[in-house]
Amino acid sequence: MTHMASLRENYGALVIGASGGIGGAVAHALESDPRCGRVVCLSRRDNPGFDMTDEASVADAAQRIASQADGLDLIFNATGALTIEGVGPEKALKAVDPQAMLRQFALNAVGPALLLKHFAPLLPRDRRGVFASLSARVGSIGDNHLGGWISYRAAKAAQNQIVRTAAIEIARTRPLAVVVVLHPGTVETGLSAGYRGNHAAVSPSEAAANLLAVLDELPPERTGGFFAYDGTAVEW
Repeated sequence: MTHMASLRENYGALVIGASGGIGGAVAHALESDPRCGRVVCLSRRDNPGFDMTDEASVADAAQRIASQADGLDLIFNATGALTIEGVGPEKALKAVDPQAMLRQFALNAVGPALLLKHFAPLLPRDRRGVFASLSARVGSIGDNHLGGWISYRAAKAAQNQIVRTAAIEIARTRPLAVVVVLHPGTVETGLSAGYRGNHAAVSPSEAAANLLAVLDELPPERTGGFFAYDGTAVEW
């Protein structure tokens, strides 16, 4: 299956979090696309010293990739965590731990902000470019009907606002850019293990295909949006 057909021939792509389930599947799908000239993979596991919560680390990675890659038409951030240092999502207010909450914000909100700060400048100015970041439907304030998971929900909601705000700024110098957050659905990965319940889950490869198909169809007019794996808009 050919992905990202609306990008230029021989386009360049970067997948951040490529060692994870969805990130690895996205990288594989792009590598299988005959139109894709190069896929750069970045992850904490495979790039010792890389830490997306540390600005110097992110800046160094961006500088290195900029010097090696001949332009980046697609930047896909597949990082994120539901359980950090053994602490999972809270079920009630009494379980809120400030340090655990800060760790959620560091990875799921501050990290994407740093990626935007240092990698968005690598997007092209004169043609369509895409920056996509994985969020989650539980980060939707309007769609929250169950409560719980306060730190994770709040961190993802913060990421949504960060990407939305960045999209407005980026559009001023890159009017053809598409900067969005994505909800991948329930995917068979380590992140969702133990939390899927009765929700039907798809494989990482199917999730990657769905997400890339959504990105392929989004015009610059939809930049700053929050979209699910089936292309529908998710309320903020």
